[in-house]
Amino acid sequence: MVSAKTEQALRAAMERLLTGQPSRTDGKLTKNNLWREAGVSRATMNRASLVLAEWDDRIGGSPASLHGQRQHEEIKQLRRQTKASRGERQRLQRQVDAAATVIATLLAENAALREQLTRRSGTVVPLPQARRQ
Repeated sequence: MVSAKTEQALRAAMERLLTGQPSRTDGKLTKNNLWREAGVSRATMNRASLVLAEWDDRIGGSPASLHGQRQHEEIKQLRRQTKASRGERQRLQRQVDAAATVIATLLAENAALREQLTRRSGTVVPLPQARRQ
């Protein structure tokens, strides 16, 4: 059991945390923040069994908890998108690498054909014409 003053401080701290308006903590819905927000010791909070039972009952439906759940879902969604983007980037990189290989091959063939063309004789030899009868 705890004093009425301590119970009141814990309940007020609970309300501030659950409504997302902390004054002494970062606002995360943890029991560590509950006793810190109330300005009592952890041992004192642990003796407030009714307040802790209420905390456990209310923690899931609070605006701050719902906000945290939405953030968690958004993070999961962004991680999925990031993973898909990485896969797409890797696929495109493989295409670029394949295209670069083809281009390099074509450049080598083109250079070889140009060299072959320059080595040929520049003399044109006319073909004999067929006799007409």
